[in-house]
Amino acid sequence: MDRRERIASSDTARQRQRITADAVRLMRDSGIADVASARQRAAKRLGIRDPRAMPELDEIVAALRTEQRLYAGMQHACHQRHLREAALEAMAFFSHFAPRLVGSVLDGCAEPHSAVCLHLYTDDCEAVSLFLDEQGITHTRSTRTMRLDREYTTQADALEFIAGDVPFALIVLPRSALRQAPLAPGSDAPMARASLVQLRALLQQGGPETGQP
Repeated sequence: MDRRERIASSDTARQRQRITADAVRLMRDSGIADVASARQRAAKRLGIRDPRAMPELDEIVAALRTEQRLYAGMQHACHQRHLREAALEAMAFFSHFAPRLVGSVLDGCAEPHSAVCLHLYTDDCEAVSLFLDEQGITHTRSTRTMRLDREYTTQADALEFIAGDVPFALIVLPRSALRQAPLAPGSDAPMARASLVQLRALLQQGGPETGQP
């Protein structure tokens, strides 16, 4: 590698670090829970367009976890456990819909504003909303774009409510989608998710690791 290439490589590495740092700040301070969205917004804010300077999503997650360990310590760990315990209770409540936990509460990067995100599976698109109505749970309704695989994208119902001090987001997907997790934002890899049984085991072991159930 000649001097010009070394300089270019160094510049790319610095840009990568700047995007990572700004994405972490956006997730911490601006309520952005989606890592890919934070990366995209950070790159746009910094005016960096070189695809070689884009950090992997795992790099941003690792940087956020490091910051949380350094500066939040026990407070973050307690909040993380509180959200996971709330998720466990909700998954038992919604057991008829084969719930799966996804997002920052599962991967260990939840911030104070983070919602517990559950994927629920049913072929009746109204079933979850009707169930919430029957239980007297006031909720809002919107849609989210979900990539079920590399070729198929769907507009899924998103139902949001607050239980106690915990915000929840329920994404309603067809039963057939239970076979494989939707693709993670900004990636062709399946999204990490956990069943009720796996979340209970995660709470017992106290760690962030999860599989792809």
